[in-house]
Amino acid sequence: MALKTKSTTGSRRPLIVAGVMSGTSADGVDVAFCRISPGRDANTSPQIKFLAHAGFPYPRAVRTELLRIMEGGPTTAADLSRLNWRLGAIYADCIERAATKFKLKPALIGLHGQTIHHETTQRKYLGSPVRSTWQIGEAAIIAERLRCPVVSDFRPADLAARGQGAPLVPMLDYTLFRHAKRNRILLNLGGIANVTVIPAGGSIDSLLAFDTGPANMVIDALMQSELGKPYDRNGAVAAQGEVLGDLFNQLWRDPYFSAPPPKSCGREQFGAAFAQHLKHLAPKAAPADLIATATLLTSTSVIEAISTFCLPHLARHAPKATATDLVAAGGGTRNRTLMSLLAEGVADLNISLSPTDSLGIPSQAKESVAFALLAWLTYFDLPGNIPAATGASRAVILGKASYV
Repeated sequence: MALKTKSTTGSRRPLIVAGVMSGTSADGVDVAFCRISPGRDANTSPQIKFLAHAGFPYPRAVRTELLRIMEGGPTTAADLSRLNWRLGAIYADCIERAATKFKLKPALIGLHGQTIHHETTQRKYLGSPVRSTWQIGEAAIIAERLRCPVVSDFRPADLAARGQGAPLVPMLDYTLFRHAKRNRILLNLGGIANVTVIPAGGSIDSLLAFDTGPANMVIDALMQSELGKPYDRNGAVAAQGEVLGDLFNQLWRDPYFSAPPPKSCGREQFGAAFAQHLKHLAPKAAPADLIATATLLTSTSVIEAISTFCLPHLARHAPKATATDLVAAGGGTRNRTLMSLLAEGVADLNISLSPTDSLGIPSQAKESVAFALLAWLTYFDLPGNIPAATGASRAVILGKASYV
């Protein structure tokens, strides 16, 4: 079955699409199945019916190697090639297992892949300035195993159009969560935290979206280095610690937090080196205190971004909105300490906090649903980025096709 793009509304049709996501935390693979149908006309958003979701952990050795490579560890071209193919096989396994479990057969797959490098600020390389992003996981393996087209490698097209290559989830946010009278701020708490700001009754061009800074990334790194655990389950360790005020103030001086959007970040800014720097600033601190401080850094960076950048944007674009909702998704929603800090902070801004589950999409499935939608758009020759969110010069068709 060859991948054929369709340029007319009449030729668009409903498809069962599997979206596959593995984020900057590199903790595993999420697979979501959706039935995506065309809107009533060319100006109407697609209709998305969520069907099922399953999550799968990476094999321990694979995750260890991924984190090492993502943090800039030495490697060879041969090992990068092998890792790319190994991930492709893992993704295929996860999709097959989920399809069998739910008795669903995808007609199309959207694969995010695993980001191992994302650098949107120009760096001089071999005599010329370069920006780059790289998501790996060989899609041809998936197309062959599942016998259906796969759209992958979504970010480069936006980067080539002078965008940040991120965030790409705002297309789903606008499609599913916009409201005529209520402002919506969609928050994702993965390794990195990002927001999509949708003014009440606003057009797609009125969106604002950007990465606010770390979500789970620094917390996870400290849990692993200090306590030998992968993450802070339920935020229990942070709840036992005390915030180190001087340390927090030093971390808060990082220029990323005050930089205006559009902006995006990753392990290059907030990976292991940042966690090591944090530890270096407070070498005698108890692990729980370090993790409490990192948790406050996440919550404060989100709250300050909302106050400094999101609310002024909403005031300009939707001055008559009846209310503002903060709707959260991602692994960070399971961290009770983080969610309590966020709820308390946004309450002072007259904003309510709830998970995407309350709006019909499980919080762990949202990003994989987003890449199912982006694959459907690419299949029918439609752009998937939102220039107002990524800073791109134009809307572009995202991704590359692998087909059978």
